[in-house]
Amino acid sequence: MKTVAHFLCFFMIGIVGAVAGPDLCAQTSPKIMLKEAESRLRAIYDRDEFRAKGFRGEWLSDSSGYTVLESAPDGKDQVLARYEVASGKRTVLDPPDRQRAGRSDSISPDGRSVLFSERGNLVVRDLSSDRRIALTQNAADSAVSNDRAVWSPDGKWIAFVQSDDTNVKLRPVLVPGDPSYPTVREVRFARVGEAITTLRVGIVDALGKETRWLPLAIPVEGFYLGQVDWAGNSDELLIEKLSRFRDEREFLLADVRSGAIRRIFHEFDPAWVVASYNTNGGLKWIRDGQAFIVLSEKDGWRRAYVYSRDGQELEILTPGACDIIERAVVDEAGGWFYYYASPDNATQKYLYRVRLDGTGAFERITPGDQPGTHDYDFSPDGRWAFHTYSAFDTPPIIELVQLSEHRVVRVLEDNQALRATMASTILRPTEFFQLEIGDGVVMDAWMIKPSDFDSSRKYPVFVYVYGEPHAQTVLDAWGRVHADYHRLVADLGYLVVSIDNRGTPAPKGAAWRRTIFGSLGPLSTEEQAAGVKELARTRPYVDLSRVGIWGWSGGGSNTLNAMFRQPDVYHVGIAVAPKPQPHLYNAWFQEIYMETPETNPDGYRESAPIHFAEGLQGDLLIIHGTGETNTHLQITEGLVDRLIELGKPFDYMAYPHRDHGLREGRGTAVHLRMLMTRYLIEHLPPGPR
Repeated sequence: MKTVAHFLCFFMIGIVGAVAGPDLCAQTSPKIMLKEAESRLRAIYDRDEFRAKGFRGEWLSDSSGYTVLESAPDGKDQVLARYEVASGKRTVLDPPDRQRAGRSDSISPDGRSVLFSERGNLVVRDLSSDRRIALTQNAADSAVSNDRAVWSPDGKWIAFVQSDDTNVKLRPVLVPGDPSYPTVREVRFARVGEAITTLRVGIVDALGKETRWLPLAIPVEGFYLGQVDWAGNSDELLIEKLSRFRDEREFLLADVRSGAIRRIFHEFDPAWVVASYNTNGGLKWIRDGQAFIVLSEKDGWRRAYVYSRDGQELEILTPGACDIIERAVVDEAGGWFYYYASPDNATQKYLYRVRLDGTGAFERITPGDQPGTHDYDFSPDGRWAFHTYSAFDTPPIIELVQLSEHRVVRVLEDNQALRATMASTILRPTEFFQLEIGDGVVMDAWMIKPSDFDSSRKYPVFVYVYGEPHAQTVLDAWGRVHADYHRLVADLGYLVVSIDNRGTPAPKGAAWRRTIFGSLGPLSTEEQAAGVKELARTRPYVDLSRVGIWGWSGGGSNTLNAMFRQPDVYHVGIAVAPKPQPHLYNAWFQEIYMETPETNPDGYRESAPIHFAEGLQGDLLIIHGTGETNTHLQITEGLVDRLIELGKPFDYMAYPHRDHGLREGRGTAVHLRMLMTRYLIEHLPPGPR
């Protein structure tokens, strides 16, 4: 088998550095192949040989420089070094300077006190005398907690959010310990349709003598809070209030003395206004607090709007058929609003800017010769930034740039060693393309081919799916979507593919994102299957008789739906931490997209893989952690029981006490992926035909 053989040779050349002859490679058996795969997985997950280095600089408040925690010359300790932004001059800070450099929002405006949380209560500590003042005293060992605290500009008051879980049901959780006598503890869990946390906003004086509660209207079903902050002064508080289904939001200004509340912004969408990734959330004050910038999708695109403090829309900063991916920074002194967008390619991300007065056209700041994904960590004055650039096959470069001209001042991390490693590992670049499946639907996709790919032969396909509104998988960025594992799988002899169906949070307009409202699952399953068929129609080397699919969390659910509802398309499925019964999932996420079974019974039935389990024909592996705090084990066990009842053969692996990421315990990451790799090879034969 040519591809399997090449995988062994490729592994030895790229990782070990040896050269294997073709005769040796031609004799590679699945056992040897798996052994070498395990070695490569250990390099990836145990030794982090493919992990890119980052840069963790902290900007000084005056933007004159930044601090970085670095290894001391002896390699044993760490020192905090300060760098001047323009000259690069380095100074090692002594302990007192380190404390001043590390200030955060928890430090009072006068720098004399620090605010922190202790067992759910808020405490202020005087830095000179070490005197402690308890601001709240109701949270210890109870269902109440106080957090999200922020100082008023004059340092006299502290605003905070109090959360009360008294009405949220308790669920038992097994605590790892003596297996003969396991311990059980109870945690709060707000399930779909049930009571959620009760919230209220308080203001307490810095001496803990007086607490005022804002008279927010509390609907019976409950609500959520977004931004809670001082409104540019010490007299008013800004509160972003969201309905339970997130189909409505309003910004309120509250007078902290009188308690008077007025609404300065309101919007409603039949689907949702703010999704789980919260890109639209919050606002930014400008013009000395007399106006603000807010993101909204009210006209079908995610745009930036300027409103006056009294709630009048003044201008649209970003007109045109183009989504903001997310806001970046406001440079009021220079008159610019910076934001991320990619008008021509939804898989990439670049920095743009537009004038704050609404005049002139938007302009791209990121250089045009750097395709991929760009992120910026801006200095407080908006003049400088730590710029990180990467692509799917290109490890990140981090550099200090002067923002207005995007002039590179110095390179902070180039990941040169990793780049050299990947140059010998990625022998065939990942292909990005689009799939048109009819009715004007065009989906982004990528494909990783075997290193010795032969277009005259047919290869099995292994699809990586997520397909839900929380994330895209088709992004031209380094270190996403299990890329190192997928490269390994491709070199076993598979075409590894990922497709973003409608409903994923791509910058393609609100209609693209909201089309799945009411039921997660049916549309994504149909469009993923249509994408696979279109892939085979346009690429003769795709073997439709050998198609596998796998995913994690929401991707696990979509894997189940694919295996149950499209059995003629998919032959092997691996579902990791799925939620086959969405009505048992958490209220915070699921209700955004599907409301509740009481208001949307048909949507919940059509979404749930468990209701279509009789359609299973192929080979299915379900993987779950028994210590799940997100997609609880019981959500999957109901499906296990249903498959048993139906007499369906399937495979099931439960990792003891592992949570949603399946990271706990030595060796788990490698064991999990070896399990998946063995299952794939055994049930979906690799290599060309």
